[in-house]
Amino acid sequence: MEGKGNMVLEAGVNRAYEVLLDPAVLEKCIMGCKKLVLVGDNKYEAELSIGIAAIKGNYSSTIEILDLEEPRHYKLAVKGEGAPGTVEAVGIVDLTPDGESSTLLNYSYEAEVGGKVAMVGQRMLGGVAKLVIQDFFKKLGKELKRMEQSA
Repeated sequence: MEGKGNMVLEAGVNRAYEVLLDPAVLEKCIMGCKKLVLVGDNKYEAELSIGIAAIKGNYSSTIEILDLEEPRHYKLAVKGEGAPGTVEAVGIVDLTPDGESSTLLNYSYEAEVGGKVAMVGQRMLGGVAKLVIQDFFKKLGKELKRMEQSA
C-alpha cells in the first residue's frame, strides 16, 4: 500500500527538521509508542502497542533514518514484527520553507504487511495506515507549536 500527504508546520524549516528528528518528540508522536531507544547512528528500536481493528497487538520495531539532507529531506525505514504479523515501510519526508516562520511538509510512504494482519484486506490496512500517519503528523504539529510558543 502507498500514500502521500502534506501539512504546514508553524516553524521555520530548520526548526521543523530538528524537531522531526528529536527522539523525545518522536516517542510522544508515534501512536502506541511505549519505548524508543537509540541503538546506532540514526537507528532506533521501538516497542509499539497498536489497537486498531484487527491490527491490535504489540510490535517490536526498528526505525532507521536514512538519506539525510539537512534541513530538507530524509527517508524513514520501519520494520516491525509481532503476533498480528509483520510490517515493512519506507516513508519520505520533504520540507520546503513556506514564508519566514512556517514550513510545508510533504510525505509519501510505501508499506508491505504479512502474517495475520495481511488477511485483513488492503482496503482496511490502507485506512489504518492513513490514520496512524495522520495521527503522527497532527501530534507533531501540536508538539512543534507548543515548543515554539514556550521558546
